[in-house]
Amino acid sequence: MSQNNSRQSGRADVGVIVVAAGSGQRLGLGIPKARVLCAGRTLLEHALQGVLAAGVADVVVVVLPPGDDVLSAVVAREADIAQGHQVLAVTGGRTRTASVRAGLEALPSSIRTVLVHDAARALTPPGVFRRVSEAVAAGMAAVIPVVPVVDTVKIVQGNMVTETPDRAALRAVQTPQGFDRATLLAAHAGEASDDPRVTDDAMLMEAGGVGVHVVDGDPLAFKVTTALDLVVAEAVLARVIPAQPRPATD
Repeated sequence: MSQNNSRQSGRADVGVIVVAAGSGQRLGLGIPKARVLCAGRTLLEHALQGVLAAGVADVVVVVLPPGDDVLSAVVAREADIAQGHQVLAVTGGRTRTASVRAGLEALPSSIRTVLVHDAARALTPPGVFRRVSEAVAAGMAAVIPVVPVVDTVKIVQGNMVTETPDRAALRAVQTPQGFDRATLLAAHAGEASDDPRVTDDAMLMEAGGVGVHVVDGDPLAFKVTTALDLVVAEAVLARVIPAQPRPATD
């Protein structure tokens, strides 16, 4: 996110995987979501700026769609200017789980803590990265940032409501999600990793019986999924990026 341009050196034993291999079908623009422009820059650029500004890791692996020269060029530019950080790109897989696994395989063996972040959550503030990283460093094997659910939620079967859960106990999950690397690798080797219903790495941990801890997320860590989300992201960035003066006209 462009409100903080500083890039801090991170911990040598922490790596961040940025998943940017999504197709972006629900945005309806015909290009991968990470390539979509928001305030003149790709969502991937905004996401990487937040990662690097957080200063939690020295190594960042970006998982891209196969053969995407545009996003490869974005990563190459970031790698050139990311002083004190190693930023590299790998090709993702058919599923999100496969893409994260590709990112894990690309991390140096020295990495002990892994943060998995969705490029679509491009405006995630650096503080969320720090809270997650600090919780893993304190000994928690799996950590996710969450925010309270403000809407009433219904469980529906067919066209009938079957239950209304107490929203006081519900949380919306964000990224980055943080993990002990060895535990995350074991989860990816388990049977649940092939289950198409698994939507994040925390679910893999839960399937393996690993306790998942929570820290505070942030409203700005919302996921850009629809055209309306993109409008909201543009509006947020319009408030934090100073307007450029227009050239004088005769």
